[in-house]
Amino acid sequence: MTIHREGIPTISLVAVVVGLLNIANFSYLYPISSIAAWVLFIVLLGFFLFIVSFFRMPNRTLTKDASAIVSPADGKVVVIEEVEPDEYYKEKRIQVSVFMSPANVHVNRTPVAGNIVYNKYHPGKFLVAWHPKSSTDNERWSIVIENEKGSILCKQIAGALARRICNYATVGTQYDQCAEYGFIKFGSRVDLLLPVGTKINCKIGDVVKGGITVLATW
Repeated sequence: MTIHREGIPTISLVAVVVGLLNIANFSYLYPISSIAAWVLFIVLLGFFLFIVSFFRMPNRTLTKDASAIVSPADGKVVVIEEVEPDEYYKEKRIQVSVFMSPANVHVNRTPVAGNIVYNKYHPGKFLVAWHPKSSTDNERWSIVIENEKGSILCKQIAGALARRICNYATVGTQYDQCAEYGFIKFGSRVDLLLPVGTKINCKIGDVVKGGITVLATW
């Protein structure tokens, strides 16, 4: 397991703050109550370890299959429905949404191999990520990846806690399947807009892993 590069500044800042708080803790609280000081130390240590774990990148054997549409993120499937897209497409698509809690790995991966033909950032609100309007009203970043089988829109959506979406994709760039193309800090969701007729291999409530779980096939 490694630490994602997006986490280095945050982890460094939290380490300094936690270190300073513990110096103050053992300098001033410990003489008054050693038990309280140790409890505070454990709480601060737990908070630091949580921040470190949030930016973890576990070693994985990724799914590589041209007929498979792989989950772009870790989390739980919360939406599977036919929708009228709010961007790029004019025809109906099948939306599959994966909700990521703060405890999930937050690396975003391309569900298929292909060329990036669209990349657009949308400022917006910060509704909770499972809210029905979060797909269209929240801050989000959309890409479309295209290959010989068709195209898929991947939408990174900010949530109530997530205040920064990182997107590394560039129009005209060719990506391998399951390649890292983004990261969302502190909980959110990713929507996939798939062609109507795609065979869905998951159901609402399924726990999925980015780069491993096959959500659909085409």
